[in-house]
Amino acid sequence: MTDSFIQPLNTRVTEMTMDGLTNFQKRISGIKDIVRLTFGEPGFPVDDVVKSAIIESVTNDQSHYSVAEGDPKLRQAAVNYYNEKFNMNFEGVDNVIVTSGVSEAIYDTFQTLLDLGDGIIIPEPAYPPYFAAIELIHGKLYKVDTSQTHFKLTPEAVEHVMSTTSQPIKAVLFNYPSNPTGVTYSKDELVALAAVFKKYKLWVISDEIYAELTYDMPHVSMVTLLPEQTILITGLSKSHAMTGYRIGFIMASKAFITEAAKVHDTITFSLPKITQDGATAALTLAKDAPLAMRHIYRQRRDFVVTAMTEMGFDIVDPQGAFYIFARIPADFNAGEDGLNFAWQLANEGGVGVTPGISFSQHTRDYIRVSYAADDEVLTEAMQRMHDWITDIRDKK
Repeated sequence: MTDSFIQPLNTRVTEMTMDGLTNFQKRISGIKDIVRLTFGEPGFPVDDVVKSAIIESVTNDQSHYSVAEGDPKLRQAAVNYYNEKFNMNFEGVDNVIVTSGVSEAIYDTFQTLLDLGDGIIIPEPAYPPYFAAIELIHGKLYKVDTSQTHFKLTPEAVEHVMSTTSQPIKAVLFNYPSNPTGVTYSKDELVALAAVFKKYKLWVISDEIYAELTYDMPHVSMVTLLPEQTILITGLSKSHAMTGYRIGFIMASKAFITEAAKVHDTITFSLPKITQDGATAALTLAKDAPLAMRHIYRQRRDFVVTAMTEMGFDIVDPQGAFYIFARIPADFNAGEDGLNFAWQLANEGGVGVTPGISFSQHTRDYIRVSYAADDEVLTEAMQRMHDWITDIRDKK
């Protein structure tokens, strides 16, 4: 096979670069015996009731197409679950589309909202696929650096963007608790943001996939503050450790869901009924599963924060999710070279972490560490990191 093409490919694809998160993971994939603290892969098994539901679904030959927007039982279960957990007020199945994970939910939402050149505000550091999806649809991205505001979007920052551009800005997307920083927002902070979002009539894409992994305060959803303007993005990957099942949700007004369904039906049409039956069981029979995981994650967070602080890292206060976002030790004189730090740590120390530059140009001297792995893996990783850092210091 030749590497040439009979006609040129889509330049929006060929000119894209692979996001830093995926690219660095591939770079270190061949390192022997490396301990990976890179991707957000929960270190828990799926609840037995979910497994039983899937086995029953297979036995009952649920192998045919499902309803395009998702099995009605699952959509209603999602409405009931999130209404109960977070005081939302969705009415029924017409407020939900079941997507192939949050990644599809994000893309469907962008495609539905943004015309060519329409603007969207995203605070960074942020999950890299946000940027790729906007680039693919030729939206206009307005990044807001939050590294000087405790890694939180502020009303003042939104006001600044809205008052200094003449281009149409239609939406804002923010994710809390945050990947990569672990920060989240208090109700007062969200109320203040909601006021400026309402002032400028911005659609709010609220990625709350880590909502149930909020440790130090109750999670408040933007849906409860701006129900008509908010598009909730969520799913079961983090709350129920179901990453491979690819169950995501878009939850919004019936009018928005009607339009977003056109995009979803084109891209995915429908998810397997088998996995949807498992998801229904998760939302109805395993509603308390996230509580036990949250307790263990909090313990893991505290262990890793203590260990890395003792090594000299400056750590962003992780109030949720399962990530530590940390500036590398000052005595390494790394400056803007967190990528090199992470590369050396992987090759010489045997620990895989994610460079901060994967999430923002403003966090080049940071790394992200996932503490979703089990206790033994985390203990081994912290020991290796400690030994490597100590060895480097001893040689200076």
